[in-house]
Amino acid sequence: MSVDFDSVQVVDVSRHFGRRRALANISFTAHPGDIVGLLGPNGAGKSTLITMLATLASPSKGEIRYGRETAARLGPSLRTRIGLLAHELHLYPELSARQNLTFFAELYGLDPRALVDEALEAAGLADRAGDVVSSFSRGMRQRLALERSLLHRPRLVLFDEPFTGLDDRAVGVIAERLRQLAAGGAIVMLATHDLDLADGLVTRVALIRDGRLLCDEPAAPGLRARYRALITGADRDGTASRPSPTTGLERSDRGGRP
Repeated sequence: MSVDFDSVQVVDVSRHFGRRRALANISFTAHPGDIVGLLGPNGAGKSTLITMLATLASPSKGEIRYGRETAARLGPSLRTRIGLLAHELHLYPELSARQNLTFFAELYGLDPRALVDEALEAAGLADRAGDVVSSFSRGMRQRLALERSLLHRPRLVLFDEPFTGLDDRAVGVIAERLRQLAAGGAIVMLATHDLDLADGLVTRVALIRDGRLLCDEPAAPGLRARYRALITGADRDGTASRPSPTTGLERSDRGGRP
């Protein structure tokens, strides 16, 4: 079954783990060409939302629609249109870069020959194709894992804190790759708590705090000021149930960056 879709709709989605509420009544829509920044402090619920968008968990309430259908209706073939780069890079350190990409291409039933060469070139690793991944820097592994997640030409691409631990050069390379994906018609969703990276990269902002969506709007200059205004308003209105200092979102935890 061939699957494609021209939007992803999160419709009144909640997720609970026992008595703990991870997400509550989240709704927004993303389209091809969007780079949606799922912003918020650590523990806001961003990773939980990414996991559900990737069909690795189901909502406790509400639904996620891929086009007009849900994951349950589309079945396992939906995953051929989703790419995921999470905290775990899912690379085999004892294998070379080429062997890793060949293995994952074959898992998707793809011919790895030209596809793997193209992915190595996009990752900037063509000259290190035969080297084992254990010898790679964090940035090199991150770029390889990114191309691993894109081998099957997904429509929806999900990234969970993809810039953690990277230096300026690696950040720039990956950010440009995300722009290329969006320009090519992918729906890109990026979970991060780093405003400096999100500002100028994302085209839409979905700000999540304590499992609730505080805003869903086009990105605009002055993201940091907008964030502070929303957090202040949430505290004043009682939307947030516990304190969450702005430094939790604004702090950068990338190696080599202040």
